Amino acid sequence: MRKRDFLATEDLGAEKFAAILELAARVKRGEVQGGLERKILAAAFMDPSLRTRTSMEAAMFLHGGHMIVLEPGKGSWSWETERGVVMEGTAVEHLIETSRVLARYADAIGVRVFPKGTEWVRERQDRVIKDFAAYSDKPVINLESARRHPCQGLADAMTLQEKLGNPKGKRFVLTWAWHPKPLPTAVPASAAIAAAQLGMEVVIARPEGYDLDPDDMAVIYQQAAAAGGRVTLANNMSDATVGADAVYVKSWGSLQYYGRPDEEKAHRAGLRDWRMTMAGTKATKAGKGIVMHCLPVRRNVEIDDAVLDGPNSVVVDQAENRLHVQRAMLLDLIGAK
Repeated sequence: MRKRDFLATEDLGAEKFAAILELAARVKRGEVQGGLERKILAAAFMDPSLRTRTSMEAAMFLHGGHMIVLEPGKGSWSWETERGVVMEGTAVEHLIETSRVLARYADAIGVRVFPKGTEWVRERQDRVIKDFAAYSDKPVINLESARRHPCQGLADAMTLQEKLGNPKGKRFVLTWAWHPKPLPTAVPASAAIAAAQLGMEVVIARPEGYDLDPDDMAVIYQQAAAAGGRVTLANNMSDATVGADAVYVKSWGSLQYYGRPDEEKAHRAGLRDWRMTMAGTKATKAGKGIVMHCLPVRRNVEIDDAVLDGPNSVVVDQAENRLHVQRAMLLDLIGAK
């Protein structure tokens, strides 16, 4: 049987996407026990993590499995990830052998790797996560890569269903926010894709120069069309959030200035008013639109204290749902059938 990877939510298809969310709801209600006994997940964290690492380890434990955590260059050899390289540098082991060996020890491999911020034309290929999948004969799980964070996308979808009932046709606003440094686009792209998969009216608000990758936008449009939703763009945060059922606040770097941090910093210098305030919250639908963020969040930079600590904020519920959707995903991917 051909192995399945979990690299992006759009790869699941509508039926599987809905089934995992339904299973996650059952798991959260305590209706599903066990299912991962004697199963091992080898999780490679090439970048820092709080929620992903903790929730994945808890998910495996809660269903009887075990997670092995690897941090290349700390508890294991440093890894080379480039193809065809002459390994005369500091890296000791290549990704090819790493993925093949881990597949002999574990039932699935999780990989977390961020873009390096140098050349988007190269990093947009998402080669590290795709190469792990290509060389491993066991399922590979994307724990966040240059282009996608599907575990976060599933948690976002679950939160939208919990808070809004049937999200189809409701207004989901993904809005850019100011941040002191450029961040990856994986989370905002995955959040918009997940909302599109739910058939929502997806509005992406961003300043000039902060468009998402055109291929990612194409996926968002395609998923929305397939689910009966729609997508619009806005260049003003205040206008976009009026009447919103959900506002997802997230910063990301400008692909226009990718690899040129000084120019990007100068470009974003005058955009500090792109911040979620109480006034913005009150402008949502009946003043009750939910406010989302993947965390970690810069308080009073991306979102004001009053919003984060107020009744509209669902960021902690959103973080909790990482655990439940990952439990469901693992059960579906490697659980006892």
